[in-house]
Amino acid sequence: MANTQLSGEVTRLCASTEVTSVILNQSSVDSEQHCFPFATEAKLCLSAGQFSDKGAKAQNEDAIGIRIPNGHLLTTKGAVSAISDGVSLAEKGAAASAISVSNFLADYYSTPALWSVKKSSSKVLTALNRWLYGLGQDYRDARRGYVCTFSALVFKSCHLHMLHIGDSRIYRYREGQLQRLSYDHVSLVGHGNKYLARALGLDLNIDVDYQSIALGVNDIYLLMTDGVHDVLDDINIKGIIEARLVNDKRAFTDADCEELSQQLVESAINNGSIDNVSCQCISVNALPELSIDDLHGSLTQMPFPPALSVGMKLDGYTILKTIYQSQRSQVYLIEDMQGQLASMKTPSLNYQDDPAYIERFILESWIGERIRSPQVIAIRDIGKTKTALYYLTEYIEGMTLKQWIRKNPKPDPKTVLRILTQIEAGVRAFHRRDTLHQDLKPENVLIDGDEQVKIIDFGACFIKGVAEISSPVGGEQVLGTADYSAPEVMLRYKGSHQADLYSLAVIAFEMLTGELPFKAKQAGCKKLEDFYKLQYTPSYELNPLVPIWMDYAIRKSLNIDASKRHSDTSEWLYDMRTPEQQWHQANQTRPLIARRPLLFWQSLSSIFLLVILLLVMF
Repeated sequence: MANTQLSGEVTRLCASTEVTSVILNQSSVDSEQHCFPFATEAKLCLSAGQFSDKGAKAQNEDAIGIRIPNGHLLTTKGAVSAISDGVSLAEKGAAASAISVSNFLADYYSTPALWSVKKSSSKVLTALNRWLYGLGQDYRDARRGYVCTFSALVFKSCHLHMLHIGDSRIYRYREGQLQRLSYDHVSLVGHGNKYLARALGLDLNIDVDYQSIALGVNDIYLLMTDGVHDVLDDINIKGIIEARLVNDKRAFTDADCEELSQQLVESAINNGSIDNVSCQCISVNALPELSIDDLHGSLTQMPFPPALSVGMKLDGYTILKTIYQSQRSQVYLIEDMQGQLASMKTPSLNYQDDPAYIERFILESWIGERIRSPQVIAIRDIGKTKTALYYLTEYIEGMTLKQWIRKNPKPDPKTVLRILTQIEAGVRAFHRRDTLHQDLKPENVLIDGDEQVKIIDFGACFIKGVAEISSPVGGEQVLGTADYSAPEVMLRYKGSHQADLYSLAVIAFEMLTGELPFKAKQAGCKKLEDFYKLQYTPSYELNPLVPIWMDYAIRKSLNIDASKRHSDTSEWLYDMRTPEQQWHQANQTRPLIARRPLLFWQSLSSIFLLVILLLVMF
């Protein structure tokens, strides 16, 4: 690939101008239709520049690209800088590096907004690597196909996410100190010859270094190919940086970043580099550090609705009745101007001055828009103008699962399994979006007249992608409901998908028996030791209709140790449906009196008879 000035998208957020980057011909990624709630408050400000030259070679096999998007994409996905170097021995190294940079910058921003940086980037790089590896199968030696190094930085909120494979390098200059952040994946063979141990397209599976570190204002980050760092040592690089600094507090501009990149490249050429030479420079000029007052003001620009009663109207919606009311929120049945029914959820006036509550309420509708499943309640007011803080969902005419349990104290396990299958599908929809529900309970499951299930209430959800966004609002205390939450959630340990699985197992136990497991003593547990003291009563002892294999599956996912539960909800559901294997495993752990009571009593009677005969004889 020749050293071409290629079009891309780089935006300086603290200025009104847009700066063009050096990259392959790349169309801009469209913004999502529904923005992250606090996108307008983001104050991450970056300057960026880059430069590439073919150097002593006839062709430039390096590829570089930077994207700093506008608005909510900067908040939810961050800014990205990527650099790739085609392996010299590979006939398609130039094509591999071009594909890697252009596709990563496009595909990363196409991943779901709820995904974390780590999950998004790993999915994209895994797909990229397999594509390159597949293209290279026409060559007997994979190293002669589509092989390249790849390094990228993702700047999101107050953190930097580093991705690296190969021998390009990443440096950080902070407060007068230059630090190399990446590790060269090379081995030395022969007389100092380098052997590239890891690269994209080299093998079907890849091992990419990932690291997340805190950003600092005035940090300067450099990415460079080996054509630069092989001839410029750390002292040279640091000297070139400091020569451009007027003082430690001066923020780099885009021009500074581009000129520094060019100077490093030209210095490498002048010092005898025999390879392609490329460099990128990104300067952190400001970080999102909202004060409580600023954030509270942005959240409360939209007023809370007043207490609503039957017949009142809000934005053209007529209130028909109150479905639910608590200290924290209200849910109303409403009718729109076309005669369509929906449910309206409004925040409680008790929390008008609570930023954490308001943030959580806003996130509820935002999460609901992105978790799309027939088993999850659908948001109905997407994109509509509002004059107050509320959101609409589809209206389900039916009952909660809690009411269903009361009406069916000893249900047929087959019916329970049909309902649980739907709930599991809804939970899986959350997990596919890298989101934990964290408040699964019968009150948050609706069942209509046809036994169709809808999971509701997103107020306790944990979203990894959002958790990476810095916010000064302290989160609320433990979310969820004590009787249904996994021990790790109650103890505020790091939760995983197994936490929702635990709640699902509690629901299954209650549906089958009408009672909570552990004799409803879980809510009183305050320490890990308390949870381990809980005594489990098998569900089949409370309801003889429950198959033993089903109880075994429930009990396994109620394990206090999350690592000993099923790996995911699909595996749990399979065990709930599959009697043979579970029956065998369950029987291995049950005493003979429980497995074969008739044989037990017959054997015991025979022993007693033998003892009596012996006593009579002697």
